[in-house]
Amino acid sequence: MPIAVIDPATGKTLQTFDPLDAEGIETRLARAAATFAEYRLTSFAERAALLRTAADLLEADTEATARTMTEEMGKPLAQAKAEVAKCAKSMRWYADRAPSLLADELPDPADVADSGAVAAHVSYRPLGPVLAVMPWNFPLWQVIRFAAPALMAGNVALLKHASNVPRCALLLEDLFARAGFPAGCFQTLLISSGAVEAIIRDPRVEAVTLTGSEAAGRAVAAVAGDEVKHSVLELGGSDPFLVLPSADVARAAQVAVTARVQNNGQSCIASKRFIVHRDVYDAFAEEFTARMAALRVGDPMLPDTDVGPLATEQGRADLEELVEDALRRGATARCGGRRPADLSAGWFYEPTVLTGITPEMRIHHEECFGPVAALYRVDSLEDAVAVANDSPFGLSSSAWTQDPAEQDVLARDLAAGGVFFNGMTASHAALPFGGVKRSGYGRELSAHGIREFCNITTVWYGPTDSPSA
Repeated sequence: MPIAVIDPATGKTLQTFDPLDAEGIETRLARAAATFAEYRLTSFAERAALLRTAADLLEADTEATARTMTEEMGKPLAQAKAEVAKCAKSMRWYADRAPSLLADELPDPADVADSGAVAAHVSYRPLGPVLAVMPWNFPLWQVIRFAAPALMAGNVALLKHASNVPRCALLLEDLFARAGFPAGCFQTLLISSGAVEAIIRDPRVEAVTLTGSEAAGRAVAAVAGDEVKHSVLELGGSDPFLVLPSADVARAAQVAVTARVQNNGQSCIASKRFIVHRDVYDAFAEEFTARMAALRVGDPMLPDTDVGPLATEQGRADLEELVEDALRRGATARCGGRRPADLSAGWFYEPTVLTGITPEMRIHHEECFGPVAALYRVDSLEDAVAVANDSPFGLSSSAWTQDPAEQDVLARDLAAGGVFFNGMTASHAALPFGGVKRSGYGRELSAHGIREFCNITTVWYGPTDSPSA
């Protein structure tokens, strides 16, 4: 079945690609294994030079690359350009820091002696070919935040990208080739989801990383576990955004809009549940709703567009089901709650604020992937934490309070992989990224991310003196 590029702003098919056959997959797997045997022996300086060249080339192609992203998955063009810049910045970050992040670790000399060694250290060695199963919502950034550290560590990458962004997938393969990386260092596999299991099971593939849905994560983790292969999963999120009495409410409401509708609301780390203390609820709800209602929905190529279409028709249908379920069970739409009447061609949905959310509603427990916010009113800090943690997900969180004591409680008690105070959650190369509960396991980015796909090796030296005669 062909892999199609469909413009979500119009619903029109722009291009189709034939998926790889068995011979094509085998060629790429063999090339990856052969390339790794040589590439693992390159120096950090050699890898860094290649990665910096790739960053320069990516930056030079910002306009065309951003347009490709917007055409394939619908994010506003300005956000696509920002994604390109973030990728280039992070590639340089790893090029600069990989030698120190993966430097040999020296245990305390007393502990070395106690082990019976004359010397010992811990080294980080690359694993080999790693399969990355990546989503469409950040079609460059999701890949680069895996590929940059993996390549700097000496691994080689196989990319199975989402089927609706094949141009981005091929663009990335071309980018690394033009930068001078050996042909097998980064390869795109245009394949269906059904072909993934066999690739994970192939003995030449050493590990797998996936960013995507909980269902996809379960499937990949099951296969990787059966093969006893390392895996990293970054899955869904239903991040809470807490607003407490000491917060700058106007600023919180302003940031809350961006936190919810970034990438047209299709982000695992987008704030989705807005939990507000009763003392500031009315002020926040009024400001937040007004700002959400004022957003301009339309053509993502236009500079004044705030929210573009959802990436897929099915994604919009899923979003509508969540909203309709909530409304049917007693929720109120303070704004939005429907398709824009004047944008019937593409897969658009109005920015929406829902109140009166209860645990019986699907939206209370399920991830809402689109520009829809669930607004809660709570009576205390304890209630805010309880609502925030009443979710199967635990990716990140945002909390607005100026009270140090409250910050200490929230940093201790929020069940999430990140707690961001007085700002929205964002990923950065220097900070570990990942979640708990059904948001997955393992970490991307920072030292933690680059070490995920390394063989952490103990090197021990015993005495070399010959015994006396």
